[in-house]
Amino acid sequence: MPVAHATEQQHESRAAKTLREVFESGRPLTYLRSAEEQRVERILGEVSAHLSQRAPLPIWTWSLTEGMRQEGADAQPGTHAPRAALDFIAAQPDGAIFHLKDFHEPLRESPEIRRRLRDLYEGCRDRRKFVVISSPVRSIPEEVDRSLLYLELRPPDVIELAQFLRDETPHGDTSAATFQQMARALQGLTLDETRYALRRALAASPRLGPESIPALLEEKRLLVNRSGYIEFVAEAGSLSQVGGLEGLKQWLIERRKLFQLRDTLSAEIVPKGLLMMGIPGCGKSLSVKAIASYFELPLYRIDMIEIFSGRHGKPEGAFVQACRTLEDMAPAVLWFDEIEMGITSTESSGEQGRIFAFFLTWMQEKSRGLFVAATANRIDLLPAEMIRKGRFDEVFFVDLPLDDERIEIFKIHLSRRGVDPARFNLAQLVEFTIGWTGAEIEQSVVSALTKAHLAEREITEDDLFTSVVAIVPLSRTMKEQINHIRSWAFERAVRASPRPGVR
Repeated sequence: MPVAHATEQQHESRAAKTLREVFESGRPLTYLRSAEEQRVERILGEVSAHLSQRAPLPIWTWSLTEGMRQEGADAQPGTHAPRAALDFIAAQPDGAIFHLKDFHEPLRESPEIRRRLRDLYEGCRDRRKFVVISSPVRSIPEEVDRSLLYLELRPPDVIELAQFLRDETPHGDTSAATFQQMARALQGLTLDETRYALRRALAASPRLGPESIPALLEEKRLLVNRSGYIEFVAEAGSLSQVGGLEGLKQWLIERRKLFQLRDTLSAEIVPKGLLMMGIPGCGKSLSVKAIASYFELPLYRIDMIEIFSGRHGKPEGAFVQACRTLEDMAPAVLWFDEIEMGITSTESSGEQGRIFAFFLTWMQEKSRGLFVAATANRIDLLPAEMIRKGRFDEVFFVDLPLDDERIEIFKIHLSRRGVDPARFNLAQLVEFTIGWTGAEIEQSVVSALTKAHLAEREITEDDLFTSVVAIVPLSRTMKEQINHIRSWAFERAVRASPRPGVR
């Protein structure tokens, strides 16, 4: 292969590379499932350029309404009928790519068309004549099933999205780095959806740049969330907003570099994800958001309650579709919130058991660009297969915060609300907040601020102490359940916070 040709193929999109390799194998008939006809045409143009070391192969396009034609030219006379289109392909002496739109209908309804297509298989083989049937549905009769190679067009990758953004951008002064950044932000969308997201960004600012990313992400959030069971979480977090949990933070710092080098490392070294179990209100959800921010990745949440609602078809199919969709959006962080409520090994012969079996296999084989962060409260419901090594890289137990962690959490929540923590003797609050969760500490700060605002004055130390005394912590009202959680996790998980006196 000439050096120039090799360099070009390094910049091929995933879809074009797959189709080019199919053509290079000599297969003359391909069935491409996709509703994006314009995108198929773009991909075929890219394949045509990469396939030939000389001039690109000509591309002919057929539809029932327009007949057989090349771009910018009139249709060939007498080629509107499906049989006439196949006869036209057979009569062409030279190599070419023939794109047949919605040809599944005549293929399904006419034995004559099926027979002619089988004849065409023999006539096109090893003659650089390639027939591509595109359709939004899969409908392949048994007679031609072994002659057609079936491909399902996945969402565009970064290379394809970046090129599309260049073609659609009216101004030519946007940098290549900006296009790459925008393309990564839009992964998982179709080209049509990408066009609307781009127009939204251009409406906000005619010049594209890093400041355009929020508009793109907002459009993506609306498009992704329409599924009903996948949520794009735009709310950012950071490790600095998580009080304590130094063991978890150190683990993330070490794994971040490995994840960033995932394409150059063996699969068993690349981090797959983690499971955080523990007491409600101790920062598991906040930690997931911080992970996405620290890894510089988008965060998506799968709503298991919505999956099992039945509003999106059978739960098993909806769950599989959600996981496959998220793989197309990689690299990303995938959040399974309260995973024990939807993925258990109970009823192993039923739908929930099949979902569990799929999840275990998928965790082993999923894209290395997808980091799974799962959280659980009712940890006794989690089966042994879920928490064994190999499914998740680590299983962390998030306990009630230690003394110094509670002080840190007070400082975080006061600072977030514009209050200087140095004004308060927070060490005095330690003995009053033993057994408190982070959520209860936050609520005490909010209550104190509310009281001060109602009195139209600055918050005082008395406000804070008064609100602390008024709260009855979860560790007191649900003492037996919390002790059960602690005893269950003692030998099954790594503590996210070091034990007192251990650093």
